[in-house]
Amino acid sequence: MAAKYIVGIDLGTTNSALARCDSTSVEENSPIEVCGIPQLVNPNEVAERTLLPSFLYIPGEFDFPKGSIALPWEPEPKLVIGELARKRGAESPNRLVASAKSWLSHSGVNRTAPILPWQAPDEVPKLSPVEASSQFLQHLRTVWDTGDAAEHVLAEQDVLLTVPASFDEEARELTRRAAEQAGFQHVTLLEEPQAAFYAWLESQGDAWRSRIRVGDLVLVCDVGGGTTDFSLITVSEENGELVLRRVAVGDHILLGGDNMDLALARVLQQRLEASGNRVDTWQLHGLWHQCRVAKEKLFVSPKTQTCPITLLGKGTKLIGGTIKTELAREDLDQVLVKGFFPNVASGELPGRRRVGFQELGLPYAADPAITKHLARFLSEQVRNSPEAAGIRRGRSGLACPTHVLFNGGVMKAAVLRDRVVEVLNSWLREEGVDELGPQQILEGPDLEHAVARGATYYGKARRGRGVRIRSGASRTYYIGIESAMPAVPGMEAPLKALCVVPFGMEEGTEATIPDREFGLVVGEPAEFRFLNSSVRKQDKVGSLLEDWGDDIEELSPLEVTLTLDGQQGTVVPVRLETRVTEIGTLEVWCVSRDGKQRWKLELNIREKTGR
Repeated sequence: MAAKYIVGIDLGTTNSALARCDSTSVEENSPIEVCGIPQLVNPNEVAERTLLPSFLYIPGEFDFPKGSIALPWEPEPKLVIGELARKRGAESPNRLVASAKSWLSHSGVNRTAPILPWQAPDEVPKLSPVEASSQFLQHLRTVWDTGDAAEHVLAEQDVLLTVPASFDEEARELTRRAAEQAGFQHVTLLEEPQAAFYAWLESQGDAWRSRIRVGDLVLVCDVGGGTTDFSLITVSEENGELVLRRVAVGDHILLGGDNMDLALARVLQQRLEASGNRVDTWQLHGLWHQCRVAKEKLFVSPKTQTCPITLLGKGTKLIGGTIKTELAREDLDQVLVKGFFPNVASGELPGRRRVGFQELGLPYAADPAITKHLARFLSEQVRNSPEAAGIRRGRSGLACPTHVLFNGGVMKAAVLRDRVVEVLNSWLREEGVDELGPQQILEGPDLEHAVARGATYYGKARRGRGVRIRSGASRTYYIGIESAMPAVPGMEAPLKALCVVPFGMEEGTEATIPDREFGLVVGEPAEFRFLNSSVRKQDKVGSLLEDWGDDIEELSPLEVTLTLDGQQGTVVPVRLETRVTEIGTLEVWCVSRDGKQRWKLELNIREKTGR
């Protein structure tokens, strides 16, 4: 049965979101809705929120009264997920799993091993980053399957799951595995910057055509609760269609709104202790949470100058057992605007850690200045990207965007968006290029849910019911096939080039090599050779070239052992299927003659290197 719904899932570092639209609606502009997510917000209280905090709490025997964490679909859950997990984790951080998404991308640890909560006592059960991510997806699947669309289970819908553009192939594969463990039969991965751009397109209707044009360079500035990500997207035209290409991706920087809330809490802690009130670790966590709420209130109400903070006290000397203070707008300006978004020169790069010994854990950013990280991205990282050749640059070689698209909960604050634009314009003046005007700031209406909404819109566009910004293969790709010829001393068997991806093949599409079988070596290490061409645009899927010259060049070979139970050094007849994914990888599937065995080879065709 065809899926009734197109579903976008933003599996965020700090918050996750779910959006959908009816794929069977006859309306061209069928609406995209953000789904409510029931979750525990307090003991004995389940409420619906549009965001699911990406926090998982592992309760101890006496953490909650018996029956107080029951859910409508699970009377005795072993884990607490969402808002209550975040609240209780502030009091008992050793039982809290946070930033699972960042752990999923951290190559310095075994991401499939039970390591979270990190450095928790031995008596606390642990989960792997993959399992923790799977638990969030499982929660989303369960609330869907028990909600108003229960007759159309989520696992059978057209699900698009977003990942950071900075995720490497292993982190992307682990994300797929987490989805499989959560019961999803098939998901399509989509990069978050592209999803954010699609959300902006959806919000604009037909007006987008007057906002961007061929030759533009869009900076996606995504600052969320736990991470900061930068990407550059170019706008070009091919065959009369607008083409969007992601040409540069920054690091997955562990720096975001949580750092800002903690910085505000530290300022208030110092203020309280200066007046004679000692603030211990437990109270600091409470202060951290309250600063987040107060910060958001002040940003939403520009005319409000202060927001009261009430902290539970300790000891008998405190009147009423509470401590009172306030967060002032001046604190936001000093700590957040000037501290995290300082007005720096484009050559002022972020500092690095200098202490010889460091505690093992997530590689948090050493420098909190987000504008410094942006300066490094527009200079060093872009300069080293082979795909960024030809983009607009200034006198010093700095990449100079023509537009900025903001994303992430932090960037909801107008004062922070204005600060980023102010700093960028100071760099553009130095570089001798045009500054960014109001029309060049591509502000979306719903930054917290934009990625989920954009993923859903992309699902619509794939069905021809939205603006599809195409990004076809810029080269033709081949795999090497060893010729079936007698061995000759001192000479290798000739290599034929089999076309598996023709020029212009769109991301998200598949192809089958017609009417042909090949022998696949299994059970021992084998070398798989990939080739490409930037000039041969006439070759079709399945074209087998015996004599190929300088117009085809070979890439780095991929050495892999493909296994088959009981077989070693065997050649198995297979047919080939290929797919170019939305995140820029070429998948070559080798399918046995009976269809029971499938092996996958993968190549990152955006970076032109084997994986």
